[in-house]
Formats: sequence, structure tokens, C-alpha cells
Amino acid sequence: MRKVVVYELMSLDGVAEEPNSFITDWDSAMDANLAAVTERQDAVILGRRSYDEWARFWPESDIQPFSTFINSVKKYVATSTAIDLDWANTTAIDEELVDFVRDLKSQPGDEIGVHASISVAQSLLRANLVDELHLVIAPRIAGAGRKLLDGLPPIDLTLIQSSISSTGYLLLTYGVTR
Repeated sequence: MRKVVVYELMSLDGVAEEPNSFITDWDSAMDANLAAVTERQDAVILGRRSYDEWARFWPESDIQPFSTFINSVKKYVATSTAIDLDWANTTAIDEELVDFVRDLKSQPGDEIGVHASISVAQSLLRANLVDELHLVIAPRIAGAGRKLLDGLPPIDLTLIQSSISSTGYLLLTYGVTR
């Protein structure tokens, strides 16, 4: 069975919304961390808001390692409204998200990524469909914004890996304990 892997950028106080406001330094350890996460993924699930923002930016971007990955990977968009699917390899999810992901996990393939989409990550965590959390925690308190872990039930995690980048970001990988 395929893994669902959530990769999120967060402030020290748990805010995941508008990461450009608290991710102010990006270093080689963060690049390597992101590359290690994405090299095992052949599909990504995005929420509608993230898709709309990213579809305007990433197709023309040359920021590596992510632009090559996100522009070529199969993208599934969780949305309840019509969507412009001009970005390569994009499909709208036309059923309930949890059912779709359960089915996708049972199909052959590599890992399934969830990037930047807070509501998608929360829905899949609530449904016990997430296998790993890869968190980049900034050495900054955002003070306000949507938090990734708000409103979730208790979930046991096992630390798989941790490191600190040269600019002070925590790079954490947790397995979801079932």
C-alpha cells in the first residue's frame, strides 16, 4: 500500500498559512530535505487554494529542486467547484476526498504527497490516512494564521528523523502510529 506523506512549512507556533511570512532563509539542508521527500512521490494532492496559487507561479519557475518535481508530477486537486486545469498533469478529484485517497493508496505507485494544503492535510489526518509528516519548522513565531494541527483528534507520532539546518530550521519527520 502506498504512503501518504504530508510536507508542511510551519512557524514555531504551528502556523502553516502564508509560509513566506516566516520562512525567510532557505538553505542547502532544506533543499536536500525537500528533494528527499519529493523523490519518492509520484502523485500530489492539493487543495483548491494552493492549486490556484501554485498554478500561477510554478509552471514558469526554475526554483529547484521543487519546480521540476511539481511541474511533472501527477496533481490531484480537491475542489467542489469548476477548475481551470491548464497546469500539466492535473486532475480534479470528482468524489469525496477521503474515499479518493483510500482508493489511490491501494493502487500501485510511489508515495502520495500533500504539500501546503492545510485543509487537505487535516482531513486526511482525521481520517487516519496520513503515514508520515515532514515538517520544516521556522525559528519564528508567526503570531497569527491557520495552524496545521488545530482541531485534530489525538494522534500518536513516532520521530523518524530530525535535524537542524544551518539557518536554524527544524527538519522533522514523524511516522503516524496506528
